[in-house]
Amino acid sequence: MISRDIISAFSAIAKKKNIEREKLSEIIENVFTKLIEKKFGDTANFDVIVNMDKGEIEIYHYKTVVEEVEDPVNEISVEEAQEIEPDLEAGDPFVDIIDPGAFGRRNISHAKQILNQEIIKVERNAIYEEYKDKVGEVIIGDIHQIRRNAVYIHLGKAELKMPRREQIRGEKYRRGDDIKVYIKDAVMTPKGPEIIASRADNEFLKILFENEVPEIYDQTIEIVKIAREPGDRSKVIVRSNDKRIDAVGACVGIKGSRIQAIVRELNNEKIDVINDSSHPEILITRALSPAKPYMLEIDEEKKEALAIFEDDDISIAIGKGGQNIRLASEVTGYEIDAQKRSEYEMTGIEKLYLEDIEGIKEHEWKILNSMGIETAEELMDASRTDLMKIDSMKDISIEEIEETAHKALEEKKAEKEAEEAEEAQEAVEAENEAEAEAVETEEEEPVKQEEDKTDSDEENEEKELKEVE
Repeated sequence: MISRDIISAFSAIAKKKNIEREKLSEIIENVFTKLIEKKFGDTANFDVIVNMDKGEIEIYHYKTVVEEVEDPVNEISVEEAQEIEPDLEAGDPFVDIIDPGAFGRRNISHAKQILNQEIIKVERNAIYEEYKDKVGEVIIGDIHQIRRNAVYIHLGKAELKMPRREQIRGEKYRRGDDIKVYIKDAVMTPKGPEIIASRADNEFLKILFENEVPEIYDQTIEIVKIAREPGDRSKVIVRSNDKRIDAVGACVGIKGSRIQAIVRELNNEKIDVINDSSHPEILITRALSPAKPYMLEIDEEKKEALAIFEDDDISIAIGKGGQNIRLASEVTGYEIDAQKRSEYEMTGIEKLYLEDIEGIKEHEWKILNSMGIETAEELMDASRTDLMKIDSMKDISIEEIEETAHKALEEKKAEKEAEEAEEAQEAVEAENEAEAEAVETEEEEPVKQEEDKTDSDEENEEKELKEVE
């Protein structure tokens, strides 16, 4: 009955842990194998059989009958063997049946400790296997612990860890609150499974869109790229696979209902939804919203872009701490640099040397040259106070020279603008002529429009492209 009592005691422990009977049988075998190893030092000649239905544990010890015993664990003398089975002779196998109770109460108590350890291992492996398959999913758990470097979330028997880097900046957490998280990773460590949860990962935002926008879930609309600074701002490029459906409008929803649900979940993170375009000029312009560039210079080979903004718009274009232009660069794949229009136009003017400016005397520009000031631009950038401290400058009127140089720069700039205006007018006239020729050609031979693109889509992109140009 001792084995039945042992199984009953072990079953009570396993029942609390919801361990299946088959798994418990395997664990009990492992427990007694360890007891055998502890008592005999070797398990090679032992078999442990657990019958859960009968409540029996059978332990068989295989020995060899010998004339003279040299290995007491695995050998038995002829005399001792014949007391049990008279027909046995030297060289015959002998099976000794060991009563589980022979291990003693202390060892059985130790076996229970081993059982608990084995059950913990089983539980940890089960949790790991479950959540390894859930990586990439969004779940809801309750906040169990809040520590300096991580928030711990309970979900059933599992504990999920959300490190600080995976948290939304500025978000407040309270113990006992429900929280929605993205399962980012599951790894098995010496201490057990570590399930990493995230609210900062781009995939979390993507799944929120899938849950709120049916057209994304059924792949009518696809998310092309996401750039995100969690808790502050995100830029999301979307593309419609059905030209009848407006990708941005579907994501925003009626009166912003869909996008607002996502924004609330992300602690009021601002989300810019951007319509995809095959034209880099249009895509970059859209990505730089809320600022709109006055002009773009794009190097498609180097994946670089220079965006020129009106002076009043440059701060909006760059964003707080460079956030807007940084996210626009990331989401478009182009390294975008922003510049003021005034600075850009000044760089387009050839350097104006002091010696070429009428009204600045030879000895004046030579003195300035000796101090490293050769152009009107360099003179404008120089400190008047510092110049006045130089002895050789005392007999020169800095104010008059600066005024003369400034006037020359303005004249040069006006000339440049006039040239650009003339070039622009010529370009417009050339474009008008080309359009007139195109109309004549269409009247003679109508061109079939692409079936997969609506007139409104083409018109909108052409309009945006012209505005950028």
